[in-house]
Amino acid sequence: MTTTPSPVAALIGLGKMGANMVRRLARAGVPVAAFDVAEAAREALAEEPRVRLAATLADVVALLPRPRVVWLMLPAGGPSETTLTALAALLSAGDVIVDGANADYRDSMRHAAEAATRGVLFVDAGVSGGVWGLANGYGLMLGGTPEAIAPVLPLARALAPAPDRGWVHCGPPGTGHFVKMVHNGIEYGLMQAYAEGFALMRDKREFGLDLAAIAASWRDGSVVRSWLLELAAEALAADQTFADVSPVVADSGEGRWTLREAIELGTPLPVITAALMTRFATQGRDDYAGRFLAELRHAFGGHPLPKERR
Repeated sequence: MTTTPSPVAALIGLGKMGANMVRRLARAGVPVAAFDVAEAAREALAEEPRVRLAATLADVVALLPRPRVVWLMLPAGGPSETTLTALAALLSAGDVIVDGANADYRDSMRHAAEAATRGVLFVDAGVSGGVWGLANGYGLMLGGTPEAIAPVLPLARALAPAPDRGWVHCGPPGTGHFVKMVHNGIEYGLMQAYAEGFALMRDKREFGLDLAAIAASWRDGSVVRSWLLELAAEALAADQTFADVSPVVADSGEGRWTLREAIELGTPLPVITAALMTRFATQGRDDYAGRFLAELRHAFGGHPLPKERR
C-alpha cells in the first residue's frame, strides 16, 4: 500500500488555476497540501498522487513542516484579505506566504509589511498561463526579499515551463504584482489590436478572405506571431462568425490599475488606454453617450434619429 508523502508546501484556493497548479506540482514530484472552502473543489483532487487534502485552513497548515510555505490562489480583495487574516493566527516566524492573486501591488506591499511585524515572510506572485498552465507551465513574476524567495524557488521551477525559464524575481515586495499588472495591460492592447485587424479583414467582404487560414499562416514566421494569435487561429478555425458570442468583454481591474500608475507617473499609454476604454464600451457604458450623440446630430442637422428596437 502506497502512502502520500508529506507535503512541502500548501496551496489554498482550488479554482481553475489553483487546482491545476496543484496538479502540476504533484506531477513534477512535489508533494503538496491543498485546501478550498468548497468540498467539491477538494474532492476533484482526491485521486491526485502526492496531494494531501485538508478540510480546514488550520488542518492544511498543520500538515506542513516548518518553516511552512503557503501559496494562496484566491480572488483579490475580500477572500484574500480574510484568509491572510486567518493565517496570521496560524503561522509562525520564518513561515512564507505567497499571494498569487491578481492583487493591487500596493495591497501586496501592505501585506508584506504586516507579515514582517510577525516575522512571517511574504511573496507576491504574478501568475500567467490561465487554463493552459497545467500542460504548458506558468509564467511567474515574484516580488519579495531574497530570504522570502529562496524557499519558493523549488515551487516556481516546478510550475514554470522549465526550471530555468518562465519565472523571474522582479525585486522587493510589491514588484511581482506590479509587473503582472503591466503584463495584463499589455495583454489588453495585444488583444485589441488582433480584434481590430481581423474585424477590418472581415469587413472587406468582396475579397472573401479566409480569416482562419490567415491567422494560421501568421503563426509561423510572422512578426505578429504569439500565443494569443494561436488561440485566435484555433477559435477562427471553429467558427469565423462568433455569432453565438455576446460582444461583452469584462475587465478584472489590472487595466485600471495600469492606467492609474500611468497617470501618476505621467507615462503615456495610448494603446492600453484605448483598449480599456473599448472594454468599458462593450459593457454598455457608452450607451448613454451614443444616444446623446445621435440626439445632437439630429438636432443640428436633421439627421434621422435611430430608434432602439423593443
